[in-house]
Amino acid sequence: MGARVGREATSGRVVGVEEAVSILRRGGLVALPTETVYGLGASALDPEAVARIFAVKRRPRHHPLIVHVADADHLPGWAEVPEAAWRLAERFWPGPLTLVLRRGPLALDAVTGGLATVGLRVPAHPLTQAVLVGLGGGIAAPSANRFGHISPTTAAHVLADLGDEVDGVLDGGPCAVGIESTIVDLSGGEGEAPRVLRLGAITPEAIAEVLGREVGSSLGAQATAEGERALAPGQLASHYAPRARLELWPREAIGARASALVGARVIVLGDAELGVSAESWARGLYAALREADARGPEVILVPVPPPGALMQAVRDRLERAAAPRNYM
Repeated sequence: MGARVGREATSGRVVGVEEAVSILRRGGLVALPTETVYGLGASALDPEAVARIFAVKRRPRHHPLIVHVADADHLPGWAEVPEAAWRLAERFWPGPLTLVLRRGPLALDAVTGGLATVGLRVPAHPLTQAVLVGLGGGIAAPSANRFGHISPTTAAHVLADLGDEVDGVLDGGPCAVGIESTIVDLSGGEGEAPRVLRLGAITPEAIAEVLGREVGSSLGAQATAEGERALAPGQLASHYAPRARLELWPREAIGARASALVGARVIVLGDAELGVSAESWARGLYAALREADARGPEVILVPVPPPGALMQAVRDRLERAAAPRNYM
């Protein structure tokens, strides 16, 4: 591999596709837009570059990363690919679905956290697709923010969080979905039911329909502390958190709770900030939390999301953001 990227030359700059590919080939880090959130990308075949992801994010080294590839044809080599994976890939890729599979020879310990599995996904954003095609390999990319904090859905969010610790930012505009991908574990073999490890825009019901079988869930089997090993990203009980304390309350109780916080600086998020549809909640959640947090409150109050499959994924993020913090 050639000389590594000099951060003083490229730090914090918005770059184009060709420069992004060049940075990745030289062992640098590029923030990449996807339909879910912005990812902090490194060549998944470069252990030194991958190690820098963990350092920049301040992420525990045993937490696995997702490898992004250009299309499903790139899966062999990265993983053992069961029939169920091909069926889900055909239906949902490119798109916000990550498959956890038994790892193949290309999947480095630096990426998998030493696990026998690897998470893979094909993102839908055209700019990141172009980078993947230009690079000709996989990109390891967790969310482009400090570990445990609010995920970024714009290039400005990335620069505010990581600044000159990222070598380039590919600005693809606001993310269309706004919350992280659904993660499905298919590593147990054909005899075991698939398990949803993280909720997202693709629902367990949609996955079950494609596979023609029941889909289980491991959402309750979370890693609860920094020292515990997680099978997939986003499994810590506390995650996605603002600096302020976040509280979830039934909509009808929000006013009373705000009044009870006498002397505290309180911000209440509602329809004006989050919208009324599930799609608007998902798309705007992280931006709304960031904007509220920037105003320096002590407490951010958010109404409990109404029922619905996508709202369940939004509620998952909010409950983790409101949980006691164990990663600080």
